[in-house]
Amino acid sequence: MSATLDMLQISPQVDAAKHSPATTVEAVLVRAVLEGDRDGFGKLYGLYAPLVHGILLARVPRAEVDDLVQDIFLHAFKKLHTLRDAAAFGPWIAMIARNRAVDFHRRSRETVEINDDLRGSDTHESRAIEILELIRNLPEAYRETLVLRLVEGMTGPEIAARTGLTAASVRVNLHRGMKLLRERLGFMEGL
Repeated sequence: MSATLDMLQISPQVDAAKHSPATTVEAVLVRAVLEGDRDGFGKLYGLYAPLVHGILLARVPRAEVDDLVQDIFLHAFKKLHTLRDAAAFGPWIAMIARNRAVDFHRRSRETVEINDDLRGSDTHESRAIEILELIRNLPEAYRETLVLRLVEGMTGPEIAARTGLTAASVRVNLHRGMKLLRERLGFMEGL
């Protein structure tokens, strides 16, 4: 977090707002963007792209994720003025990502991913794809937190801060989701 705060000191709009203890980094960046600081949006992208990527990865085909991430941030940039609470940027963009994933499935035609026999890929990649597919079949409450933790490498507190969930909810979702994932992978309890 301190590295992010150091980055923010570059911009004069951000420097003036950083003295308020109740002001979050996200709120400062949102206000700066609304005042015309386009670099601030790049910083928001840097902070929240892993979150959006993880949310989408849990819901849409892997090949579509990168394009959707770009579309979501473009939409967020255009609609940033509609955000009521600047400190709620994380939950706001997470909801945009979830809605865009739903829209993707409404609009998309049936697609089939190329299987390992046709692709000829290495076993590590195919195992990762298999595990990701298992995660996608878990209940929605666990899917997102598991992808953010296991794929995007976010910590529990980071997931809570960026999604708007409580830290306790994230811990419970991760614990229960991992338990279900282990069961589906065939691991015995206590090993």
